[in-house]
Amino acid sequence: MKALVVTKPGVVDVIEVASPPARAGEVVIEPRLVGMCGTDLELIDGSIDPAYVNYPLTLGHEWVGVAVDDVPGVVRAGDHVVVEGVVPCGVCDACRRGETNRCVIYDEIGFTRPGAAAQRIGVPGALVHRLEAAVEFDDAVFVEPMAVVWRALTRIPLPSGLEVAIVGDGTIALLAAHLVRLFDPSSIVVIGRREVQSSLAHAAGAHEFTTTQPEVKFDLVIEAAGTGPAVSSALALAARGAMVILLGLPAHGTKVEIAPDDLVNDDLVIQGSFSYTSTSWREVVERVNARELRPSFLISHRFALSEWRDAVAVLRGNVADDVSRGKVVVSISEPRRSHIRHRPTV
Repeated sequence: MKALVVTKPGVVDVIEVASPPARAGEVVIEPRLVGMCGTDLELIDGSIDPAYVNYPLTLGHEWVGVAVDDVPGVVRAGDHVVVEGVVPCGVCDACRRGETNRCVIYDEIGFTRPGAAAQRIGVPGALVHRLEAAVEFDDAVFVEPMAVVWRALTRIPLPSGLEVAIVGDGTIALLAAHLVRLFDPSSIVVIGRREVQSSLAHAAGAHEFTTTQPEVKFDLVIEAAGTGPAVSSALALAARGAMVILLGLPAHGTKVEIAPDDLVNDDLVIQGSFSYTSTSWREVVERVNARELRPSFLISHRFALSEWRDAVAVLRGNVADDVSRGKVVVSISEPRRSHIRHRPTV
């Protein structure tokens, strides 16, 4: 079968690989739609912490697909499914506490084991979640990044009425705006780099979009750009007693300056949030199945698997100044449909 494989950092292409065998306890799935993000660029470039990746690697950690065969008690052939990427051992202390994102054995689809940018993938049956027939692939492909955001937002209970700032205007930032609105904030301000992202931010739920650092402070600040300067900006925007959530993943080794006395005097809570738990994944799937979360309007670019170079170019920012960029997706089984732009109604 064909798969998009990073043989080693800097060497990536669609190549022929062996199809996954049907192993006991596993489900073979045909991926239909794969989301790509900045983390995929880091996997391609080799800037991810080596402890979290094995090469050669088939990309694809955000995806939706169709079950190939009946697996009693799990799926029927033809079921539309999403699959948790984090593969927990289930027996360590963290797993028993429900903190599956911190399993002592780090194992994740698209990082340490083959991802879904391929014509077939074999996955543990326990991680497979069925989708209702009415759920569109374009919505379901967002389950993985939404689970990442949802875990961060639900780790510490959020009161209503918060003034929220989100640093970044990429997919995670836009999804953060889309999900945090469910907690009834008084306002959501997205601080981005490109004015053209404004329409997507407002469609996601933001009350305001700006490309300049606000002078006011916020009760909740979500850093979702994944750079050192973005982290510094987020800390500077925090009011006394605020919580700062770090969702972005800067390149391995990135450092920022922090004044510890300011953190203490301002009574800040700084939350780093890694990946998602099985609970947060399940809760997002429930909301997707109930059609409460329908983020497909964020898809701005769509490519065939053979057009992966174009997808990577868009991820690297090679788009015209007047073109908004939301989610970049790769259709595994569809013909060429490059550069489909969804212009949401604000």
